[in-house]
Amino acid sequence: MMKKILHPLALLSYLSLIILLLMLLFPSQALTASLRGLEIWWEVLFPALFPFFVISELMLGFGVVHFFGKILDPLMRPIFRIPGIGGFVVTLGYISGYPVGARLTAQLYEQQLLNRREGERLVAFTTSSDPIFLIGAVSIGFFGQAELAVVLAAAHYIGALIIGLLMRFHDARDDRHVPDAKLHIKSFSYRRTLLHQALRAMHEARLLDGRPFSVILQQAINSAIRMMIVVGGLVVFFSVVLQLLSDGQVLYMLIIALQELFQILGISTSVAEAIIPGIFEVTLGAQQASMASLPLQHQAAIAVAILSWGGLSVHAQVASLLSQTSIRYMPFFISRFAHSIISVLLLYALWDWLGPK
Repeated sequence: MMKKILHPLALLSYLSLIILLLMLLFPSQALTASLRGLEIWWEVLFPALFPFFVISELMLGFGVVHFFGKILDPLMRPIFRIPGIGGFVVTLGYISGYPVGARLTAQLYEQQLLNRREGERLVAFTTSSDPIFLIGAVSIGFFGQAELAVVLAAAHYIGALIIGLLMRFHDARDDRHVPDAKLHIKSFSYRRTLLHQALRAMHEARLLDGRPFSVILQQAINSAIRMMIVVGGLVVFFSVVLQLLSDGQVLYMLIIALQELFQILGISTSVAEAIIPGIFEVTLGAQQASMASLPLQHQAAIAVAILSWGGLSVHAQVASLLSQTSIRYMPFFISRFAHSIISVLLLYALWDWLGPK
């Protein structure tokens, strides 16, 4: 009986009921939070992510992904145990930030350019903060120190690459690469240059696609808009949830409980005030980290942990993107937790060298 009560679906049902009750108790706050989430989506996320979604679709249609796949295959397979096209996802994922890496991974999986294990490895270390947010919003906006961006970026992105190296052992015993037939790339003689092979692979992929430019562009825009609507809905939803939990004193009770635990462990209770909001949402958590009553080094450690975790809002976006595939969410969840720990250790290790003087 107790197991049925504590079943994940049952817990989600209870949480939904609590949120509904809070919406009835705080209707004006819910509306304000919804508008705030919509504003963030329209003014920040839409212009930042929409072009990358469209470009990624175009590059798939034109065969550019196959070009990168052939060029980077000798590097990506031995290091990360993923096809060379993973390098394309790494590049765009790190430039544009979450959840572009998950979106591209799902696309490549749907086109049978990745198998499930490779997809789980790839999405685990390509879901990261974009440099603009890390530098502009966190380092300059919240902390008021542009120099802080260097150590934050080093800890965050090096930590992500370390996760990639660790994930190469994920499901390694049953590791089988996608056959070349599914990659739509013929086998070439190694006597030919790698560049020639890559150009040939791109050309053949374009011929196999066969769609005219107008059709590719139209479908790319349609797909990107649908994805942006999903992202926007999740941002608005979590904005409302976080506000309701705050107004309903739920966040306050969680912070108090975590402070009691930290006090027993000898950790400053100020850490809890940033960690709890950061569990739900990156921006609010990073802002709270900059306001914590702690030395700058410890504030930065909390901030980089929150950036690496991503917040449940990003987790929901990634889970939504992966739901149409067989790629599992749990390896991603574990990798986010591990990335948070590794990035904090890296920040402390690199602080004397790269930190603000």
